[in-house]
Amino acid sequence: MDVKLFTLSTIVIALIVGFWYKSKQRKKQLAKKIATPFPEKWKIILKGKVLFYNKLSEQDKAVFEKRILLFFATKKIIGVDVEIDETIRLMVAASAIIPVFAFPTFNYPHVRQVLIYPNSFDKKFQTKRYKGHQEFISGMVGNRALNGTVILSKPDLIAAYDGTRHKNNVGIHEFVHLIDDEDGIIDGVPKQLMDNSYVGSWLHEIKAEMHRIEKGKSDINPYAITNNAEFLAVASEYFFDNPEKFKKRHPKLYQYLSTIFHQKL
Repeated sequence: MDVKLFTLSTIVIALIVGFWYKSKQRKKQLAKKIATPFPEKWKIILKGKVLFYNKLSEQDKAVFEKRILLFFATKKIIGVDVEIDETIRLMVAASAIIPVFAFPTFNYPHVRQVLIYPNSFDKKFQTKRYKGHQEFISGMVGNRALNGTVILSKPDLIAAYDGTRHKNNVGIHEFVHLIDDEDGIIDGVPKQLMDNSYVGSWLHEIKAEMHRIEKGKSDINPYAITNNAEFLAVASEYFFDNPEKFKKRHPKLYQYLSTIFHQKL
């Protein structure tokens, strides 16, 4: 065998073995983190803040807790010019897990980090208020330089998890956008979760509900009429945070979202 070819083959084999070893080590470290007992103080926080968690059976609560440990082990949650504690981190993880709880292997493969801002921000990511300030963005899914990043306003996140029913939840809103984006486009049709046979009727129902919102005949946040993607995210906030009221006011939408997320709340 040619010496150069032998050397190249040796290098390739060494790289493959090295990659395999590092991958194996990462998996072992991840398994170790997930196997860590879930702290009792974290359970207390979830019980006081996350109504979705409270409604689960003991067995499902244990699954939810494991999903949180996995999220913590694979994603960074960083405060930007603001302190964050265990409660904030748990709120972020809960926001991610709730919409995909029926999909046990889904863990947002394209998300690397979640940035927590001290308050709402504008399109330039400025959080300071100034004269004429009009933009109050409470959450955003990053793109381009911020690809793989989720940005959430700390006070808006806290407001969503005060232990009472709401129609708004910035965390769930942004993570639903990420679910929607799994097929490569944020368009209000999360094809990873829904059967193609439902797409046409789902889009028809979106259009019908948008008309009701425009006429003031719906209690869904008017921001939902921005486009189909925002409709899905806004309706999902309401669906997960106040399912009984949502089912009563919007039975057709409730059935669609139950089918999309594989959850009867």
